[in-house]
Amino acid sequence: MGEAETAAWLLTPEAIRTQCGALFREAEAGRLEHFTLHLDRLDACADEVVATIRDAYPTLAIPPHARWRHFVIAGRDRWAERLPIVDRAERARVECELAILSVLLDAGAGAAWRYRSADGTEAARSEGLALASLDMFTAGAFGGGSAEALTAFTAEDLAQGFQVSEANPLEGLEGRAALISALGKTIAARTDIFGTPARLGTIADHLIAQGPELPARQILITLLDALGPIWDGRPTLAGRPLGDTWAHPNAPGRGLVPFHKLSQWLSYSLFEPLGRAGLTITEPDALTGLAEYRNGGLFLDTGVLALRDPAAASRAHAPEDPLIVEWRALTVALLDRVAEAVRAKLNLSAEALPLAAVLEGGTWATGRRLARVARPGGAPPLEILSSGTVF
Repeated sequence: MGEAETAAWLLTPEAIRTQCGALFREAEAGRLEHFTLHLDRLDACADEVVATIRDAYPTLAIPPHARWRHFVIAGRDRWAERLPIVDRAERARVECELAILSVLLDAGAGAAWRYRSADGTEAARSEGLALASLDMFTAGAFGGGSAEALTAFTAEDLAQGFQVSEANPLEGLEGRAALISALGKTIAARTDIFGTPARLGTIADHLIAQGPELPARQILITLLDALGPIWDGRPTLAGRPLGDTWAHPNAPGRGLVPFHKLSQWLSYSLFEPLGRAGLTITEPDALTGLAEYRNGGLFLDTGVLALRDPAAASRAHAPEDPLIVEWRALTVALLDRVAEAVRAKLNLSAEALPLAAVLEGGTWATGRRLARVARPGGAPPLEILSSGTVF
């Protein structure tokens, strides 16, 4: 493939599986520098996931792994309580705006940060980030998703909304705010998707117009195309930004491994708003598992993966470090395999238990549960230097 064709391919879920699968085969052959693979422990890992699913979802009716789950705190669905009275089309726009903004602000918060809402609810990590972003959204802090308001968004705005202080530090504050500002500039330039004047939620109309059936991969490809320029400092090829894509010496082709973690989680989070608007989302398992520290921690904490150098767990690593690229790639490949094992144990088909439900039910929650047992505060097994734009 030429550069332009390769760039387009790297912005697909098929490329994620292919490149992560290539590193998985390297691990099977014992050729990776940082990790060893122990597939004999995958069955016990699947047992842990099944136990979590049966506890949280005894009827096995599991929703997709989406931002909407984090708006349910202490038994209350905070978004449902605030849902505006609008028609179906406007609801889709508003919910797509909320999902995009909240997901982009969701990269790991760090162990020290917490958020306290006006009603006294206190939350940390993903739930705290969700609640903080929801409070800002419903208070109008994002200007109704207009390009102008998003472009003007600053780190000071985010610090105020997320209650950041010296005593309550948030990892990646500047990076998160810059991402929202870049989002405003990006949608202003894509009137074909976001209209004139540009509004973030108009992406709902763009996707709905492709219905009544829409393949899940098309949601991801659209997001990567429409929002690609927001990812500053990432690789480019043939003039196209490649987003959450990183180099590894063992990777085939041009040595690049795509993950698109936030964009894929965002795609999963759009399933429900688009479904309520009348779209049928097809082939959801074309998307992959999410290469982030809860899913990755699951495989380290169950012994499916092991560090060749245990001392690496005591050091912080940048997202571009080959160790982190290996960890994320092996996580993606192993999520497909553990999903098959979980379905077999629950006697469910892929249609009845899609990958997004395995993640929710599931691998993410089990990774968090095991982390709480293994380490103070439930910290991940590896420390990643967060810019606020990857995890």
